[in-house]
Amino acid sequence: MGSRFPSHQLSNGLYVSGRPEQPKEKTPTMSSVAMPYTGGDIKKSGELGKMFDIPMDGSKSRKSGPLNNAPSRTGSFAGAASHSGPIMQNAAARSVYITSGNVSAGGMAASASMKKTNSGPLNKHGEPVKKSSGPQSGGVTRQNSGPIPPVLPTTGLITSGPLNSSGAPRKVSGPLDSTGSMKSYSSSVAHNPAVTTLSLDDEYSFRRNFPKPILWSVILIFIMGFIAGGFILGAVRNAILLIVVVVLFGAVAALFTWNSCFGRKAVVGFISRYPDAELRTAKNGQFVKVSGVVTCGNVPLESSFQKVPRCVYTSTSLYEYRGWDSKAANPKHRRFTWGLRSAERHVVDFYISDFQSGLRALVKTGYGARVTPYVDDSIVIDVNPANKDMSPEFLRWLGERKLSSDDRIMQLKEGYIKEGSTVSVMGVVQRNDNVLMIVPPPEPLTTGCQWAKCIFPASLEGVVLRCEDTSKIDVIPV
Repeated sequence: MGSRFPSHQLSNGLYVSGRPEQPKEKTPTMSSVAMPYTGGDIKKSGELGKMFDIPMDGSKSRKSGPLNNAPSRTGSFAGAASHSGPIMQNAAARSVYITSGNVSAGGMAASASMKKTNSGPLNKHGEPVKKSSGPQSGGVTRQNSGPIPPVLPTTGLITSGPLNSSGAPRKVSGPLDSTGSMKSYSSSVAHNPAVTTLSLDDEYSFRRNFPKPILWSVILIFIMGFIAGGFILGAVRNAILLIVVVVLFGAVAALFTWNSCFGRKAVVGFISRYPDAELRTAKNGQFVKVSGVVTCGNVPLESSFQKVPRCVYTSTSLYEYRGWDSKAANPKHRRFTWGLRSAERHVVDFYISDFQSGLRALVKTGYGARVTPYVDDSIVIDVNPANKDMSPEFLRWLGERKLSSDDRIMQLKEGYIKEGSTVSVMGVVQRNDNVLMIVPPPEPLTTGCQWAKCIFPASLEGVVLRCEDTSKIDVIPV
């Protein structure tokens, strides 16, 4: 039965009008396998785990790579070969090969083991290269990608110096060799321009503070008084002038002795009573006293005997007692007194944090600056002929300085200003490019006469440092 309208029959037997649709070519689709959830385990990550040579779970991982016993990794087969997927173009690229068609005899022999292939670099025979992380015996090929970097310490810091077998810095402990690091440290401190070496002239002395012209004038007056008193006593038998001169001489001698014994204590009291200034409002060139906590600068010091680290001032003094037939510690050492035999005092630039304003200032006491320290020393060790062998550290300290340790009565004192100590600094404020500094004053500071205490005036030159015995007080951690 014909009709003007075309019709066609569907697969279910139903007739519909219209022409049948032409079959469309299906576009090729790429199938992918959903990766399982790894949970952070790299062993379940498939190809990613292979890149790091981590063994995979055989039941869940798919391995791909070139065929075993293949003629070449980059060579073509006899049949049609198609490559799919991204290929990494570096020296250690791992490629996935999918082959189809006719293969050679070598390829047919290897087709039975296609599921058991490995990815990674191949050697010249087409076999995977075995990697080893350490020395092995036999003919196994060892592949290295370069020198192994040293293992960093657990802190993660990159340190310098000798390393041990594990790559960590080698730590040296124990007593220092007298010919080794101790001498190098002492020589480096002595020749370092940033370190100021203080002499005996920098400490308080009544004879140096008292004006020499006045002293010689007093001596001349008393000499003339004694001559006149003696002449009158011999001529007219009158001893009044001589008695007056003797009484005045005794009073002046007692006053000089008093100042020699208690002059330093009076100066320390003057420094303590001097009012503290606030650095925030201090003007440029103003003489101030600042009290605060010390922080080390670029060159910290170490005490000579006790090895106290991170100090800004160190002082070590060796005293000897001279009896009737004992040896003198120095040319001016008198009998039945303690004399200074050796002294080491050093100071460097440091920072001080003001208690009042909280500002931080740089105290210029290094590079040969003029400094007057008033730091209390503590007795570290007392040595006599009976117990001189009981302290090997003290004998080592004497040997390093080539000092004899024969039958002498000795006393070692040491003082220091450690980081975190509380000190008082007196100097001139200087502001330079927003940097606050305390520098030595151009003129010495005079304490003035303390008539109530019968103390003569004293001069304080340079930057004045005042600190109590740090061995008896706690320091503030910084």
